[in-house]
Amino acid sequence: MRNTRIWTRLLGVENTVIEQVEAEEAEAGDAGGEEIVIVVSARPAKGRRQRCGICDRRCAKYDVGEGRRRWRALDIGTLKAVIEADAPRVTCPAHGVVVAAVPWARHDAGHTSAFDETVAWLATACSKTTVTQLMRCGWRTVGNICARVWADVEAGVDLLAGLRRIGIDEISYKRHHKYLTVVVDHDSGRLVWAAAGRDKATLHAFFDLLGTERSAKITHVSADAADWIATVVAERCPDAVRVMDPFHTVQWATSALDEVRRQTWNTERGGKRRTTTGSKSLKKSRFALWKNPEDLTTGQQAQLAFIAKAHPTLHRAYLLKEGLRMALKQGENTAEVLWDWVRWARRCRLAPFVKLQRSIVKHWNAITAAAEHQLSNGLVESMNTKIRLITRIAFGFKTPNALIALAMLSLGGHRPHLPGRQLATR
Repeated sequence: MRNTRIWTRLLGVENTVIEQVEAEEAEAGDAGGEEIVIVVSARPAKGRRQRCGICDRRCAKYDVGEGRRRWRALDIGTLKAVIEADAPRVTCPAHGVVVAAVPWARHDAGHTSAFDETVAWLATACSKTTVTQLMRCGWRTVGNICARVWADVEAGVDLLAGLRRIGIDEISYKRHHKYLTVVVDHDSGRLVWAAAGRDKATLHAFFDLLGTERSAKITHVSADAADWIATVVAERCPDAVRVMDPFHTVQWATSALDEVRRQTWNTERGGKRRTTTGSKSLKKSRFALWKNPEDLTTGQQAQLAFIAKAHPTLHRAYLLKEGLRMALKQGENTAEVLWDWVRWARRCRLAPFVKLQRSIVKHWNAITAAAEHQLSNGLVESMNTKIRLITRIAFGFKTPNALIALAMLSLGGHRPHLPGRQLATR
């Protein structure tokens, strides 16, 4: 094998002519303490010259640009390596004067494609510290690389093809009410779309991308009770069945129960900012009241039995919460049993549960559809948990676009591959 061919394999490049390889001393702080940098002088192969860096169209040469330029390549052993080449400009009929494309790197990137792919793969599989130390680059650089790699993936595949049953939710990614809206495919289990924001305009952007014809083919949409989701879904895919996850309905009941618990606790204190014998009996009762009966510890069972005798109003609220939870598990009989619960809540004389039954009646069709169609938002909640982990890893990215790119690479079914590795076959 010729030396030039070995170097192209080492660097992970194609359609590239290696002209010269030399070692030079790195400038102070340039190589992280290393004294030597491998400099590979190269040029595009004959068929890859004078092409637009954006559309890859062959174009007329405009000028020599700003002279020689360097791209960071994969390390050679323990030494940094760069590719050095001319960077002429060409005149593209569509994009005007742009820097000519090079076969070893993406347009407007300072790293080779092999370097980008390696960093993106590591970012989806390793911690922040591991990636930055192994690849010797900044964390914001990692974010920019993930965005470039995902842009290539997004341009090459139709992520929204074949959507029928989707889940929509929002997730906080930063303080001060910074949110992402995410869309998940229930059939494939993939994250298919994400964007910054949680309002009608954000969700309209998804349906604009999906298109009118494909929006009409959506059969089921699972989501919480957010009005901005319900309004957009009703407008863009009116024939779809909207499903509200039972988890959110029980969460409403838990919040109502906690409101009654706080009222009972304040009543026992006599409205004063002090601890009384009655208020002490309710200390830490929240956990006993929140948990499912089958998950209670012995001590929590005893505390619940005490509440049943000493605080009948609070115990009635607990029974209402448990009654709603069981009503939502009745399968094809859910609607009938749930209506019995609504009538019970209407006459319970507990304001939080009277208000809750109104919300349930308002969202009746979406709540009962969950049992009828055997669909929940569990997949979306699971996806949100994974995105939260990615958010913690991605802390420090300058823009949400880098976070979205990392999430899509990790959860969108299109993970990057390590350069030079043969994919495993089953």
